[in-house]
Amino acid sequence: MSDETALRDAAAQWWRTSICDVAPGRIAYRGYPIQDLIGRISFPAMIWLMLRGELPSVAQERLLQAALVASVDHGPHAPSIAIAQMAVSCGLPLNGAMASAINTLDDVHGGAGEQAVELYDDLLRRTETQEIDAAAGAAIDHFTATRGKYLPGFGHRFHPVDPRAAPLLALVDAVTAEGCVAGRYAAAGRAIERVMRQRKGKLIPMNIDGATAVIYGELGFAPPLARGVFCLSRAVGILAHAWEQTGRKDRNKGPMPKQFAYKYEGQPRRALSDTP
Repeated sequence: MSDETALRDAAAQWWRTSICDVAPGRIAYRGYPIQDLIGRISFPAMIWLMLRGELPSVAQERLLQAALVASVDHGPHAPSIAIAQMAVSCGLPLNGAMASAINTLDDVHGGAGEQAVELYDDLLRRTETQEIDAAAGAAIDHFTATRGKYLPGFGHRFHPVDPRAAPLLALVDAVTAEGCVAGRYAAAGRAIERVMRQRKGKLIPMNIDGATAVIYGELGFAPPLARGVFCLSRAVGILAHAWEQTGRKDRNKGPMPKQFAYKYEGQPRRALSDTP
């Protein structure tokens, strides 16, 4: 083997992938030629194929599509949307605005779905030795002791009851009744909701993050993929708001209208000569 061939083989091995096969005149994803996929599978099915290696069943595609649709947008109340609008007003093109916004989808804004899957996973591991409500209580205690008092997937700062959660859970129940998923993650989410209600004396309902985490768990997605897929969904809303902003005349749009001032909490006005 020549040195050049060895280098080419080493480079090919370095960048090896099982996802796409691209060469002059040939494109295939997970073994399927692109010309066979175009016009025949949906975008949610394509996401599944790319992430999981095979095409989803009808039920799997239905659940993934529902989670994607439900998470698309939450208006300028969501920091990612507001940042997209401000970025456009500062002169960024759509790709820059989208990148700026998506970069905010971290642990606090955007990470709750991933964290909720982790919470459910912990609960379900505990059901191997505990009854489900006892496992829920232990999982809640462990999460709050190690990661803070905020419990991901439950309650909402804006909605007393998140209108997106019930339809998603109803869809999970329907698919579970068909025998397409096990329903374990739905049971886990409801156990947490039930135990928190017993502890606090009031309902803290499951929100969009808790409900989509149920779906991602039922579908077998690893927790980090719950956040990754959420980013794909929310990118649609980010793009829509960024594009809308391009048609407006705002320039350097800040977080508040100009007539609303911020509060200054620093030193009172002083002269330079007063300083030591």
